[in-house]
Amino acid sequence: MSEPGIPPSWEALLRQLLGPQADEVIAEISERGLIGPDGTPMDLAQLASSLGLPDDPVLVQSMVAQFQAMLASGTGPVNADLSHDVARQAAVSEGDPTVTEGERRAVADALGVAELWLDQATDLPAAGGPVRALSRSEWVEQTMPRWRTLAEPVAGSVASALATVMTDQQVPEEMSDLGQTMAPMMRQLGSAVFGLQLGNAVGTLSREVLGTTDIGIPLIAGPGAALLPRNVAEFAEGLDVPLDEVRLFLALREAAHARLFTHVGWLQGHLLGVVETYARGVEIDLDAIEEAVRSIDPSDPQNIADAMSGGVFSLETTPAQQAALLRLETVLALVEGWVDEVTAAAASTHLPHTAALREMMRRRRAAGGPAEDIFATLVGLELRPRRSRDAARLWATLTEDGGIAAREAVWDHPDLLPTPEDLDDPAGYRGRREAAAVDSADLDRALAEIFGEGTTDGPDDPDDPEESRP
Repeated sequence: MSEPGIPPSWEALLRQLLGPQADEVIAEISERGLIGPDGTPMDLAQLASSLGLPDDPVLVQSMVAQFQAMLASGTGPVNADLSHDVARQAAVSEGDPTVTEGERRAVADALGVAELWLDQATDLPAAGGPVRALSRSEWVEQTMPRWRTLAEPVAGSVASALATVMTDQQVPEEMSDLGQTMAPMMRQLGSAVFGLQLGNAVGTLSREVLGTTDIGIPLIAGPGAALLPRNVAEFAEGLDVPLDEVRLFLALREAAHARLFTHVGWLQGHLLGVVETYARGVEIDLDAIEEAVRSIDPSDPQNIADAMSGGVFSLETTPAQQAALLRLETVLALVEGWVDEVTAAAASTHLPHTAALREMMRRRRAAGGPAEDIFATLVGLELRPRRSRDAARLWATLTEDGGIAAREAVWDHPDLLPTPEDLDDPAGYRGRREAAAVDSADLDRALAEIFGEGTTDGPDDPDDPEESRP
């Protein structure tokens, strides 16, 4: 027997969605009732109608099934199971044949040759680790853990904001206890929505990426290098360059990234730390989410994801975020500029189309693609090296002035990294670093004198009885 004022279909919905908490919610509704926006009593059917929710039992059951599928799997800020499944589906949507043995040999040979050529262009040794030829699905499997790590700080904020909006705005004040009861479910819904969006972005990216370092941040833990043979072949189709030459050039870029992230021990953690600093400080625009909630069709989970896309979160950037973003863009540009310069140096005497391929990759990295735009919407930042050309000029200048060793020495410590000012004036970088080194040495000497006064031997003190003893 259903409670008064609660249609049987909606009692079933509450019981299936809320599980053990359903009795408490139903009792709350029965005891207090609901008060509409005009101050008059309204039952759950009226509330459902005002929110655009269906009353048809068949539609309700369909909605319940879809909601349960979204909420049942995965925990945390990003629904891991849902993001994984959606990414895999997107990866294979245009076909994803298994990598052939011939493709594996071609990738291994290209990366092997790339290492030999890079030995002449940089002092950083080969990264070691496995050499992989990945299908799109395999790329998803290998990189999804890193994508979730990048997305979780913002996803947590979004899930909490969605819970706040749904409970504060959709439940009357008199039913605040009900709102609190439903808040965990709303957080799960936010987690599922974010997982759906992230999975779609990563799956779409799997059809575009050429290796594991395309975005300038290593997506696979540990050393190693990989290429996606099918994507490399499709990329080469649009160029007037032989596939073998394209593969070798891309292998050089992948291997150069691997050397840098493997042997500059602090770099990977530094980059990920800046991303996390930025993401954790993101402020969510609750008004934008509330507006999105009004357009949601609860019977269609995909509609929920669509409503939450396209910049609907309007992530507000604080001064601290702007500073973190500037640091991130600078480091990404320095990484991309170094790889660009080293790859060109290694390829120039071997590959006749080096200049054309170099320019193509510069434009590709600067422009990004649709999937990167989705990721920027989700996480609130673009992983694009906006000043990679300036960075490449700086690395070239350092090489001309001091050789390869002087260039690689810049990676010895994060304090040595060039700044945006250095990207504006590459020729003046060395002078500024030398001046800073002199200032630092002067400060060290001054501190040594200050803290060394009490321990430095000096003239006998006549007032010291120990000094006056024979």
